[in-house]
Amino acid sequence: MSIKDTIRGKGSGFCALLLTLAVLGSGFPASAGDVSPSGVTRHIRWYAYKDSLELGRKEGKKIFVNFYADWCRYCVKMDKETFRDPAVVDYLNRHFISAKVNSDTQRQVAEKYHVRGLPSTWFLAENGEAIGSLPGYIPAKMLLKILGFVESESYKKMTFEQYLKKL
Repeated sequence: MSIKDTIRGKGSGFCALLLTLAVLGSGFPASAGDVSPSGVTRHIRWYAYKDSLELGRKEGKKIFVNFYADWCRYCVKMDKETFRDPAVVDYLNRHFISAKVNSDTQRQVAEKYHVRGLPSTWFLAENGEAIGSLPGYIPAKMLLKILGFVESESYKKMTFEQYLKKL
């Protein structure tokens, strides 16, 4: 069963993920000044949407897409908290190509993914094909678990709930 099926309600992977969550682009890579003395990048390397698709194919990495708007309170909260967490920054920079899409200025991209609420997080395969999405604010600890679920392709074999039990 694919993640696309679970999003459409035909499975329980992302449905379980949403239940768990309920309970519980400039386009430029980071500069040398964004690296800590230990060599860890302090900021997520955000790319423009089109650039992220090219890089995903070229580097063989999945694509993490964050839809946001400047007026969105929870988008700002994700920027200030989740996207500044060192573990999230490190995981995204190592395993994903990250894109930030302003849904007010890039309406065609937001419409392509049927973005209705913000923030909205999408996961794309290396070839740009949609894997799945999550609406709303995601705390750093939960996002790390979700990133591992997607990056390891565990979504192809088990539900998110089963994945969490294996951690």
